[in-house]
Amino acid sequence: MDHPLVSHKLTLLRSVDTPSPVFRQLVEELVTLMAYEGTREVRIEPTTVTTPLTTTDGVALARPKPLVVPILRAGLGMLEGMMRLIPSAEVGFVGMARDEETLQPITYAERLPKNLSGRQCYVLDPMLATGGSLGGTVEFLVRRGADHITCLCILAAPEGIDNFRKLVSDLDVPCHLIVAGLDDHLDEHGYIVPGLGDAGDRLYGLAE
Repeated sequence: MDHPLVSHKLTLLRSVDTPSPVFRQLVEELVTLMAYEGTREVRIEPTTVTTPLTTTDGVALARPKPLVVPILRAGLGMLEGMMRLIPSAEVGFVGMARDEETLQPITYAERLPKNLSGRQCYVLDPMLATGGSLGGTVEFLVRRGADHITCLCILAAPEGIDNFRKLVSDLDVPCHLIVAGLDDHLDEHGYIVPGLGDAGDRLYGLAE
């Protein structure tokens, strides 16, 4: 995204001096800005509304309702910012962790409808590093029947975007990626550089 407020909030998020309470607030504000762009293709249907003077035509979100899917645990920090824009959406959860040796995603929890046929899904994951967790979640949603997916990430590495494209290229489902900032590279441990550190730890502490 190319917007001065997005760049400003992202700069504050990067700072090691930004404490967790401020970090959480900034993430919420930033995701609301991202959600404005990310919901550009949200499905709507015609409706009629009664004003104080008359009736007129308008639009409403189409059914089935959109499904917002934060990837645990860091994606939870993005949820409130997204729901502020589409409060009538439903929420599901996917727990994905990265094996620090293989860098491959491992699914350890999920709370989603069994049938996602006809559903638009919005996946929330702060960091697109290797692309494994995000790509794995998208594949998971497509297997359940989702037919339109938009992913929102605060930061991405070029390697992650390339891997993500490869993972979703054969899914035959429209998949869009909204990123607030594109960073330089991944280090030898698979972390984004310059990055902002571990998003989950910055949001909620080490939780050790």
